[in-house]
Amino acid sequence: MPRANPATPTLIGLPYDASSSFLRGAAAAPPVIRQALHSAAGNPWTETGVDLGVDGALADVGDVPLAGSSAEVRTKIEASVRTLLESGGRPIVLGGDHSITYPVIRAVRWSHPRLSVLHFDAHPDLYPEFAGDAYSHACPFARVMEERLADRLVQVGIRTMNAVQRTQAERYGVDVIDMRAWVAGRRPRLEGPTYVSIDLDAFDPACAPGVSHREPGGLTARDVLTVLHGLEVPLVGADVVEFNPAQDASGVTAALCAKVVKELAGMMIAAR
Repeated sequence: MPRANPATPTLIGLPYDASSSFLRGAAAAPPVIRQALHSAAGNPWTETGVDLGVDGALADVGDVPLAGSSAEVRTKIEASVRTLLESGGRPIVLGGDHSITYPVIRAVRWSHPRLSVLHFDAHPDLYPEFAGDAYSHACPFARVMEERLADRLVQVGIRTMNAVQRTQAERYGVDVIDMRAWVAGRRPRLEGPTYVSIDLDAFDPACAPGVSHREPGGLTARDVLTVLHGLEVPLVGADVVEFNPAQDASGVTAALCAKVVKELAGMMIAAR
């Protein structure tokens, strides 16, 4: 794996969707996000004034080949992210379905004894297991919290919480800002090193139709960008997951992914 420069935001693709519970397709997302990111339709400047086109500003170690059993894939993901961290890079992960977040956070936690997680999603992903799979994309934050990989989990945009997941959120002390709370004015407050996980279905389908689980009534692009720009904590890693290019005929979701990646990278650079 190519070395990233110290503290450099670094793209790493995890093309995996075998733990998806509905439609497959998210494994095809990483190259599509890169294409949108480097499209001549835009430019490399972030809204916060960072030029990602400067040599060495944003690194990319490519996609990790992911084959084998689900356990083998998780092991490969964790090892690959640890290698990136050991090289001095800060991972911006291009998913893939949301199951990849659990092994990624396992790797990040290794170098951060204190860690908060900010999670944007329509779904809390807290099931103890889903359809017999404890590592489904519906379960990553149950695994994260039961292993104490995060000291605090804040979830934003939730609008599908059922009784099982409410019980799980209470059990693990998750701070859930569902859409009703969001509309009422609640906003996330973070402390210390923070990992950001962005499931594209957190956005209203009008902003991001290219997902497998469309859930109306979600966040706007500006809602999420405003939260990211307002963070005053170190961002030690991030992922952008559940983009399904097969559902994105217009390309608008790919453009949104690229925008989010740019702003995450810009925030990481500004906080150096």
